[in-house]
Amino acid sequence: MEELADDKMKRAKKRVDQLKGFYIHLTVYIVVNTFILINIMLHTENFWQWGHFVTLFFWGIGILFHAANTFNYNPLFPKSWEERQIQKYMDKDREEAKKFRR
Repeated sequence: MEELADDKMKRAKKRVDQLKGFYIHLTVYIVVNTFILINIMLHTENFWQWGHFVTLFFWGIGILFHAANTFNYNPLFPKSWEERQIQKYMDKDREEAKKFRR
């Protein structure tokens, strides 16, 4: 019983660490890119050049992947798809086991 509680505690701590890591990453992204954009705005005449937003854009993509990982979001393979595949392979294994029992 104590092992189960320890296991739950470890999983909960891991989950909290994942969330904390994501929120720290997001905060650093917002702070750093705010300073970059303010600096660009104050020191350039043409603010809307693509080159000014490269860091913001690609780091933003990294943030999206980090969020998807942290919050278990997978648009390509949703949970229902995983469950169907697991069921399919369990059924297949069950059928193969029946062949050997006969």
